[in-house]
Amino acid sequence: MSQRDKLLARILTGASDANIQFDDLCQLLRRVGFDERIRGSHHIFRKAGVEEKINLQRDDGKAKVYQVRQVRAVLLKHALGGED
Repeated sequence: MSQRDKLLARILTGASDANIQFDDLCQLLRRVGFDERIRGSHHIFRKAGVEEKINLQRDDGKAKVYQVRQVRAVLLKHALGGED
C-alpha cells in the first residue's frame, strides 16, 4: 500500500484527523484533480464538477481538524480518491 493510499485511508476512516500533515493533504487533493490557488495563508482548491470549494490553512505543519473533516465529506460525496 502506497503512502498516498495510506493517507487516503486515514482521511476516509477518520482515524487520525488531528495528525494529517498539511502538505500531504494538499498533495492528495492535487492528485485527485483539484486546482490550487493560494491567497496569503489560504490554500483554495476547486475542481470542475464539484460545487464545494475547499479552503485549507496550515496549523503548525498540520491540517486543521475541521478542514480534514470537510475534505473527507467532499471526497465521499463525489467518490473521489479511488482510481486516478
